[in-house]
Amino acid sequence: MREHDDSPVVGREPCPDCGSRDNLTRYASGRAYCYGTGCGRMEWPDDDGEQTTQSSRTRMASDLIQGEISALRQRGISLETAKHFGYKIGSHRGQPVHICPLHNVDGKLVAQQLRTGDKEFPILGDFSQTPMFGTKLWSKGKKVVVTEGALDAMSLSQIQDNKWPVVSLPNGAAGAAKAIKSNLAYFNNFEEVILMFDADDAGEKAAKACAPLFPAGKCFIATINGYKDANEALMAGASRKILEAMWNAKVYRPDGIVSLSDIREELDRPVEWGLSWYLDTLNKQTYGRRKGEVYCVGAGTGVGKTDFLTQQIVYDMYDLEKRVGIFFLEQMPTETAIRIAGKHAGKLFHIPDGDWTKEERSKALDELTESDRLRMYDSFGVCEWDVVKSNIEYMHHAEGIEIFYIDHLTALATGQGTDERVELERITSDIAKLAKRLNIIIIMVSHLATPIGKPHEEGGRVSIRHFKGSRAIGFWCHFMFGLERDQQAEDETERQTTTFRVLKDRYTGQATGLTFPLNYDHVTGKLYEVSPFDSTPLAANF
Repeated sequence: MREHDDSPVVGREPCPDCGSRDNLTRYASGRAYCYGTGCGRMEWPDDDGEQTTQSSRTRMASDLIQGEISALRQRGISLETAKHFGYKIGSHRGQPVHICPLHNVDGKLVAQQLRTGDKEFPILGDFSQTPMFGTKLWSKGKKVVVTEGALDAMSLSQIQDNKWPVVSLPNGAAGAAKAIKSNLAYFNNFEEVILMFDADDAGEKAAKACAPLFPAGKCFIATINGYKDANEALMAGASRKILEAMWNAKVYRPDGIVSLSDIREELDRPVEWGLSWYLDTLNKQTYGRRKGEVYCVGAGTGVGKTDFLTQQIVYDMYDLEKRVGIFFLEQMPTETAIRIAGKHAGKLFHIPDGDWTKEERSKALDELTESDRLRMYDSFGVCEWDVVKSNIEYMHHAEGIEIFYIDHLTALATGQGTDERVELERITSDIAKLAKRLNIIIIMVSHLATPIGKPHEEGGRVSIRHFKGSRAIGFWCHFMFGLERDQQAEDETERQTTTFRVLKDRYTGQATGLTFPLNYDHVTGKLYEVSPFDSTPLAANF
């Protein structure tokens, strides 16, 4: 019986055996065949019109086909290598195919993997044992290399005069872990196992899935520099790179474990200042802001945290010429833009009776627009962290933004039925990991819990424990700042003075406990640093 005929294809369906979405091809004759790797399910109508099914799991050696050993010149594989592995050229269903022999651990030929011109890989025979290519040739040794495909295995073997153990997976990266598990008894006969999978996402994922299956120190990961796989390197005349990859393979370690050699290049980098703050004292004490770090600001209502943020944003845009991403979750983008333009111009554009003209506001907005350094998130009441996170990723990758501002953290904890503290801890952890992964700076605001005693708006001292979600913020943030101001003080100077307090400094620790005063200019709307002994502005901070 032919597995299918030349009748027209009428559709592609999910395969009940392998679970593929559309690899089961249905023909007009009523026959069907699954082209999924490692499957081979067949269906055909019998004489009574009933549908008969044969799973690949029940197919036997009688299904195997014959062929002739030949050099694979287009692939750089010699006749000697093809003969060594028993790799043949033949015909299947009227079209030429490569025939890759698959042996079980006892050396018995049990299956064949075919390779068609359309790069389909049907398997004939009994695949239930997940046999591997090349296992018949080597039963034990010091090391064995495992590749994804037969052509890669033969390529590596060929440049070693076919003397050293090389095997390949029977069905590529998709079934790598299953194949390794089924052949662990075979691999136990070798001191070292080197995984030389394809240099792509699938190959890397497969290597990470397979490596933990071996005892600690036994598995090594090899990557061919500049090439996807061994056969590609062979055809490019880069045999030396294949050997270098094998001999320089790195022992597998679980994620999170590194050696000094892994980070040696980073260790040699010069220690540099980070991106500067607009406040001179803060900048000197913290050595600036470094990518991958998270900064959190906490203050009572009306104390000046928004002024601090917007003034820093203006400094980033105009002095540092950096693009910034802003997530002010309780403020419309129009209001945010007006305030930022005002900070830039030194005018209170958001106040109707402020000392400004229509022309001045228009000029400041034109300059803000022309700079093209500002991106804002219009939440429309949607403040879920997962949405904000995806927007940050987009702004970073598509817009090249490296500095982000979030006001405020508490607004992101909107999960219904979820404890706010638990949600804040999850979000803060995610923010820190995002900053590290994208190598960006995130500056965020946290609301404060009501303190025992004097309120923050009346000069009450801010401490870490007042931050909502303080446990997570204190753990994940690199720096924490608190702003304090007594809005009810009888002395006017005291009412207008904000104390800036450094609550946490993970970088050096030396800034923790630092306090310095900031005054607010009612004309310009700017916070400026003053001497602790008088009200004289410090040198050129803006």
